[in-house]
Amino acid sequence: MRRGISTDFQDPKTTTTDTTLPDRVADPSLANHIALVDDDGHCSYAELLGDAMAWRDRLEPAKPGDRIACLVPPGRTHVAIQLGIWARRGIAVPLAVSHPLPELEYVLDDARPAVVVADPTLPQAPHLETSARTRGATTLTPPPSPRPTTVPTPNPTRDPLTPTDPALLIYTSGTTGRPKGVLATHRNLTAQITTLTAAWAWSASDRILHTLPLHHIHGVVNALACALWSGATCEFGTRAPASTWDRLASGEITLFMAVPTVYTRLIRAWEAAPPATRRRWSRGAARLRLMVSGSAALPVDTLERWREITGHTLLERYGMTEIGMALSNPLSGERRPGHVGPPLPGVEARVVDEEGRPVARGVQGEIEVRGPQVFREYWGRPGETAAALRDGWFQTGDEGCVEAGGYYRILGRRSVDIVKTGGYKVSALEVEEVYRAHPAVRDVAVVGVPHPEWGEQLCAAWVPAEGFEVSAGTEMRAWGKERLAPYKVPHLFMAVPDLPRNTMGKVQKTAVHRIFRE
Repeated sequence: MRRGISTDFQDPKTTTTDTTLPDRVADPSLANHIALVDDDGHCSYAELLGDAMAWRDRLEPAKPGDRIACLVPPGRTHVAIQLGIWARRGIAVPLAVSHPLPELEYVLDDARPAVVVADPTLPQAPHLETSARTRGATTLTPPPSPRPTTVPTPNPTRDPLTPTDPALLIYTSGTTGRPKGVLATHRNLTAQITTLTAAWAWSASDRILHTLPLHHIHGVVNALACALWSGATCEFGTRAPASTWDRLASGEITLFMAVPTVYTRLIRAWEAAPPATRRRWSRGAARLRLMVSGSAALPVDTLERWREITGHTLLERYGMTEIGMALSNPLSGERRPGHVGPPLPGVEARVVDEEGRPVARGVQGEIEVRGPQVFREYWGRPGETAAALRDGWFQTGDEGCVEAGGYYRILGRRSVDIVKTGGYKVSALEVEEVYRAHPAVRDVAVVGVPHPEWGEQLCAAWVPAEGFEVSAGTEMRAWGKERLAPYKVPHLFMAVPDLPRNTMGKVQKTAVHRIFRE
């Protein structure tokens, strides 16, 4: 049976996968709750719903199933557009406001959106609108003040949204190849959201400080969608470390989620601050109920330093665009450094060998995931979709192992982080973790470069710590041999001013490869 916008409140713990996020936002019991806070102020759930209905009507050129791309900064307007797209039964295609025009045009060519909404304050907007029109898309611009004077009533004659409708087309980060569009249905999203809201005990009294981009699953689902589903408040903040610290210390924030590089920057800002400011920041941050790290491996020394500063042991979890979140350290219980915890409720996970056979605990292999949260397809790539799924199990391409207590340890991407050298398989992430403990190393990325004798040779690009000379790299091999098996020690070390990263803070290993090849 098709569903429209629901009128009866359903508790998050009892909702089914037939409930959609728009259903939750439209729950009348939430109407007066504060939904969002941004630079323009705050809005209630009723006001947000009104904005969404206004956008539903503005998106009139789009038909059910059409893709609608959105290049708008995080905030109330972006969220209203996304909900308006779903009210039209369209597919939301969020674009990265940090990406240059060629990368945005790649998404236009691949997704073929019927409508493109672009914020004119963004430098790419005029060129993107021209590109969109040449590709046959309608272009829309958010008005300076898109706030309706009255809240429109949802129109019951509209074609109602169904749980199996395609909802979201997010493009992968492209760390190992050209980005692919990952298509998720509303049922997929509901499964992801309900798993996380239960595992991390979200409630309507929560207020999350949101500093993540909204073209990535971390920002769209983990932070924003979970807040809206729970009737909580999502406050959009800046990435400036001092401003972030001030909000964390305000006593108003209960949750914070970020990538490891953000935590590293916050640690540096804290260390550079006056003693009185440090004490204020630390006392205030200690009052949050949960802090989460994800989207890249969390260095153990970052976890330990953050715990010293705030008293919080960061909750590290594991997920991908294709599967949402699959593994997580517990909210209550041991958060094991260097591990991403056991499978989340409703998620099946296993480690398999190259033939797809499950391996014993402690044995390294590829992580596979199965469950209702797994995506529907790669957009326009049926062959790649079929290749990624084996009997319903999604092959993540990540190497890992299951250790005591069912905790998973991620060893890296099979293609870029697992290096085969001299007959040995080496985890680049393990080597990086060891070298981050070297006093001269601020950061490091290890890759395998083709070698005629060894197959691949381990090479390390490292960022010198402040006060250390680049010549310190000559001692790296000897230092590593005291801590690693000989075959795990890189043969070549190259000092670089910084490591190439994407917008989510992940090191782009293909770019590191290119440094050594050139």
